[in-house]
Amino acid sequence: MQDRSLSRRTVLASATVVAASATGVVGVTVTPAVAHKRDSRLKKIISKMSIEAKIGQLFVPYFYGTSATSPSQFDQDRNLREIGVRTVAELIAKYHLGGVIYFSGWANNIQDPRQVADLTNGVQRASLALPTPIPSLISIDQEHGANVRIGSGATQLPGAMALGAGRSLSDARTAGRISGTELAALGIHQNFAPVADVNVNPANPIINVRSFGADAREVGRMVAAQVTGYQQAGVVACAKHFPGHGDTGEDSHTGLPVITHTREEWDRIDAPPFKAAIAAGVDSIMTAHLQVPALDPSNEPATLSPTILQGVLREELGFDGVIVTDALNMRGVRTKYGDDRVPVLALKAGVDQLLFPPDIDVAYNGVLAAVRTGEITEARLDESVLRILRIKDKVGLLGGSPYISPKEVDRVVGARKHRLAAARIAERTTTLLVNEDETLPLRRRQKKLLVVGASPAFPTDATRTTVPELAKAFDELGYSTTQLATGRAPDAAKIDEAVAAAQGRDAVVVTTDNVGATSAQRTLVSRLLATGVPVVHLAVRNPYDVAHLGDVPASLVSYCWTEVELRAAARVIAGRVEPRGKLPVPIQRADDPAKVLFRSGHGLSYDD
Repeated sequence: MQDRSLSRRTVLASATVVAASATGVVGVTVTPAVAHKRDSRLKKIISKMSIEAKIGQLFVPYFYGTSATSPSQFDQDRNLREIGVRTVAELIAKYHLGGVIYFSGWANNIQDPRQVADLTNGVQRASLALPTPIPSLISIDQEHGANVRIGSGATQLPGAMALGAGRSLSDARTAGRISGTELAALGIHQNFAPVADVNVNPANPIINVRSFGADAREVGRMVAAQVTGYQQAGVVACAKHFPGHGDTGEDSHTGLPVITHTREEWDRIDAPPFKAAIAAGVDSIMTAHLQVPALDPSNEPATLSPTILQGVLREELGFDGVIVTDALNMRGVRTKYGDDRVPVLALKAGVDQLLFPPDIDVAYNGVLAAVRTGEITEARLDESVLRILRIKDKVGLLGGSPYISPKEVDRVVGARKHRLAAARIAERTTTLLVNEDETLPLRRRQKKLLVVGASPAFPTDATRTTVPELAKAFDELGYSTTQLATGRAPDAAKIDEAVAAAQGRDAVVVTTDNVGATSAQRTLVSRLLATGVPVVHLAVRNPYDVAHLGDVPASLVSYCWTEVELRAAARVIAGRVEPRGKLPVPIQRADDPAKVLFRSGHGLSYDD
C-alpha cells in the first residue's frame, strides 16, 4: 500500500523536485522556450546535489529479491555477497542511485503484478529518503516474445520478428502502447525496447527473432511505431543496440563481436532504424559492446568509443537524449579494461546511464576517483544528470507522488481488452511457408492429433513448456490430442517413441527449435514423414528451421513459443483464422546459402 504520510513529507521537503513538474507526454517535442524553462528548473535540482549524488544518478544496477526492504534470507545473503548490502533500499541509500533494473528468474524481482507494484513503492520510498529526494527511474527488458521479464498476470504480446511478419504499423504501435500502459501502471518508466538491429545474419546468436527483420526500411518503420506506442503510454522507449548488432555471429555476452560492414553498408543497413527512432522522438538509445572498424578504426567497443557515440550518434544523427550502456557485466565491454575503468571510459565516450555494473562498488568508486582527479569534470556529470532528469520529468516522476495504486494495477495489468488485442495481433503474424496438397487447414475429420517435438520452457515460467501448451490449445479447439516432448536433441529411443505415438493419429504437429545441419530434430521430422501420417511443421522460434527439413508438406512459423503465439498458431492450423504473416527475413537454402529458398515477404494464405 502507498505510504501517504511519507509521500506528503517528501513532497513538502523537496520543493526543488516539485517545481520540476512534468512538461508533457514522453516523446512529445517541446518548444525551445518551454525546454529552456524546464532545464532551468532541473538545473536548480542539480545545483543542490553532491558529487556523490550526481554519480549515483548515472547508475542502474541489479539486485536480488521481491521486496525493497524484506527480501528472503536467501536473497539477502546473495545481495550481501555480491553487492555488499542486504536490500535494494540499502543499495539506493549507499550509492544515491538514480534507478534500478528488474529481472525475473535469476534475480527473483518479479512474481506477479501486485508484488511488482509493492517492490516499486519500496524502491521509491528509499529514493525519496535520500538527501536529495529524487524518485528512481525503474527499468526493465520487456521486449516481449523471446525476451520478456513480466509473465504471469501481465499481457503477453508477440515479439519483434512476429510483428515484423505482421507488417502492420498499427499493430506494432498498439503492442507498444499496451505494454507501456501496463509497465507504467507498475511504476516502471523505462523499457529497454524496441530492438533496432537489422537481422541480416541467420546465424546471429543473440538478436535473431528479437529483431523486426532483415529489411532496414521495414525495421525502421516498425521501430518508430513501437517507440510511438511506448511513449504514448508514458514510458521511455530505448532503441538498441547502437550502432547495430544484426550482423554478428558472436554473442557480446561472451565475446567482442566485430561488425565488418563498410561505412556505406552501415549507412544502408544499420543506421536507418536508429534514424527512424530518433525521428519518432525516442528518449534513450542503448549502446552495443562490439567493434565497428568502419566507424572507429581504433576498434574500441562502441560503448567506449567517443567517435561512435559523440561523433556519429550525437553529431551526425543529432540525438540528444539519454545514451545507456548495454549491461556492463557482458564480456564484450570487459575485454580490454577493468571494471573500475569501463564506466569512466563510457562516460568520457558520451554515455549517460551505466547499466548493470558487475560490481557496483568498484564501478561507482572508479567514477568518483575520476571526478576527484579531474579526469571527468563536474560539468560533464551535470550534462548526463540533466538528460536523466529530463526523462524523469517527462514521465511525471518529478511532479508529485511516484507511488503505485494497487487498484490501478488490478484494473490495467492483464486487462481483458489488452489480452484480446494481443491475441488478434498474434493471429496476424503466424506465417504459412509451405502447404502442399492443401494439407492445411486441418479437415473436420482430422480430430486425433499428436503434438510432438522441441518443447522450450516459457521465457518467464519454466513450469510451462511448448508441447503441452500447444496441445492444450488444440484441445480447447475440440481436438483429441496426444503429446510427446522430445526436446531439441532427441535420441534414437525418443524418436522411436514419437514414431510409435504417430500411429493411429489423423495428423502430427511437430515443433522445432533452432534446427541446424546436424540437428537430431531433422531425423525426428524425417521419421515422422515416413509414417504416412500427415505432418504439420511449426517452427516455434527461428523461421530458418524449414531450410533443414526437406520436403515437409506444411510448415509454419510462430517466431516464439509463448502462449499468445502458440494459441494463434493452433487457430491458424485448425482453420479458425487465415494465415496472414509474411516473412520479414529471407530464408537461404541449407545446401547452398547463396540461393534463397523463401524470399522476404513470402507467406501463403489458404486461398493460394
